[in-house]
Amino acid sequence: MPIDTADLPEPEELPDDPEDLPPENLNPGWLSQDELAFVRSRLPIVYVEAVPVRVDGLGQVTEVGLLLRGTPEGEMTRALVAGRVRYGESLRDALFRHLETDLGPMAFPQIPASPVPAQVAEYFPMPGMSPYNDERQHAVSLVYVVPVTGSCSPRQDALEVSWMPPADALAPGTLAELAGGRGRLLRQALSTVGC
Repeated sequence: MPIDTADLPEPEELPDDPEDLPPENLNPGWLSQDELAFVRSRLPIVYVEAVPVRVDGLGQVTEVGLLLRGTPEGEMTRALVAGRVRYGESLRDALFRHLETDLGPMAFPQIPASPVPAQVAEYFPMPGMSPYNDERQHAVSLVYVVPVTGSCSPRQDALEVSWMPPADALAPGTLAELAGGRGRLLRQALSTVGC
């Protein structure tokens, strides 16, 4: 079976001056924007998503944390902690990295002992193929419910982390604020921990 790969430039097509070359990717586990666009147009991308929760002494979920983000259109939306898995990175490491990136270094997430996700979601760029939609790409996301024991201060593009009782997180108005079918995903993930 032939595999379609990108055409590499011929050596004589490369610029003579090293300053005219594209910048070297200093993180070999990460893709440049051009590389990411190329890969997204040809392959599903693996993501991890996390529903941060606070639990009581019996392990019962008492609060659910949702990120508040602004869209380029100026709308406010709710979001889960989410991000790509890097080449050569374990699921556990990717989950921890994204939780720390979105919730801050003092969040102290308790990564599950088992890497088995609470839910698996498949996002398609075309509506109607799945309950989950991401117009940028075809993606497969492994979803975890992760207890958080520390204090959270959002970073990256999150404006705040809102902690709410599970009943409020599962209210129709809150679920509607999650884009791309993630309201349904939140409901399914929380059902695995008795909410």
